Amino acid sequence: MVFISPQRFGRTLLIVSVCVVAGCQEPEAVTVVPEKAYDARAILAAVSSNDITMFGENEAGMNVKFSTRTAISLQQHTQADVGRDFDANIDWTGQRVVFASTRHNQLPDLYIKSVDGVSVTQLSADPASDVQPVFSPDGKRVAFASDRSGNWDIWIIGVDGKPPVQVTSGHANEMHPSWSPDGSQLVFCSLRAESGQWELWIVDAMAGSQKSFIGYGMFPEWSPTGDVIVYQRARERGTQAFSIWTLTMVDGEPRYPTEVAASASQAMIAPTWSPTGDQIAFSATSVDALATPDAMGRVGDGVFDIWLMDARGRGKVRLTDGHTFNYGPTFSPNGRIFFTSDRSGHDCLWSVLPGGYFETRGIDHDTAASVPTPKAKTVRTVEMGSSPNG
Repeated sequence: MVFISPQRFGRTLLIVSVCVVAGCQEPEAVTVVPEKAYDARAILAAVSSNDITMFGENEAGMNVKFSTRTAISLQQHTQADVGRDFDANIDWTGQRVVFASTRHNQLPDLYIKSVDGVSVTQLSADPASDVQPVFSPDGKRVAFASDRSGNWDIWIIGVDGKPPVQVTSGHANEMHPSWSPDGSQLVFCSLRAESGQWELWIVDAMAGSQKSFIGYGMFPEWSPTGDVIVYQRARERGTQAFSIWTLTMVDGEPRYPTEVAASASQAMIAPTWSPTGDQIAFSATSVDALATPDAMGRVGDGVFDIWLMDARGRGKVRLTDGHTFNYGPTFSPNGRIFFTSDRSGHDCLWSVLPGGYFETRGIDHDTAASVPTPKAKTVRTVEMGSSPNG
């Protein structure tokens, strides 16, 4: 069963799911190629083999050696000695990160900081829980999920500190918003008593506007480059074996639901698009490890990993080490993948630069820091519509 955890917040931990790399051998040798701008000691080696699936399954036997891959540099962006930082999202300039945190309260609020800075600005301060923030394409607003109205709903707050506006309402729990490329709509997931399962909905990004049902699934994210939405969905209803799916919006209607990545023994959750829409990162853990939470109330034996693949589910690469709790990936415009990890002893925000990310795009690592950010996006103004239905 899927449930909302009362002890832990964040994209991946609002459900019972996700994936550990089981039965994998350690690589015999690792070639470390540090990214010049960061501490060469803070690196992990991602490994892969054409003869082994992404979760260590090997029909021909287990004596297949791994081939080494380019090392990945790590960078820590927040330090939470008390509480947890999670649910990171980067604005279109790549300069600001918005995230949820319990650093000042038992229940999470929203914060904004410079990606490489130290000062932190509190964006929301409500006795309830505010989670899963995401910048609008123009960077002026943040959509998020909050239970301040009695159950989980979608809200929007301005980065200038204006009061938040409620977008959805009703008895259903509605979470995990994601903006359309033009900023006019939001896709989110909803748990309704009528169906008893998580559903995908789209709503105009204005309070009181019409919304429409587009399918079943969780943690949807709209592609920054088109009308494709990626999400997770259980391979069989009532199970925790989540896989990664996409659907395409055609003339306002959902079309072509496609399973792009799956595993018989692993759950794959919280997918996120690369800035160019050609890659998908996600979190994963073993389905079998979800039955018993650890001492911290965490599922998956306290081990989650971040993975990367292309938009068709090919070329899967593990980006984290298989020994710590890594979840909630999100891309920066410069190609770094931000996520939450407890490798420092507390849940804080970290990032990695996948090996080969810039090379495949014709960009040298030495010039990566000067990669131009995307142009400002034009956001369509949405007129107030009727009250949400459903």
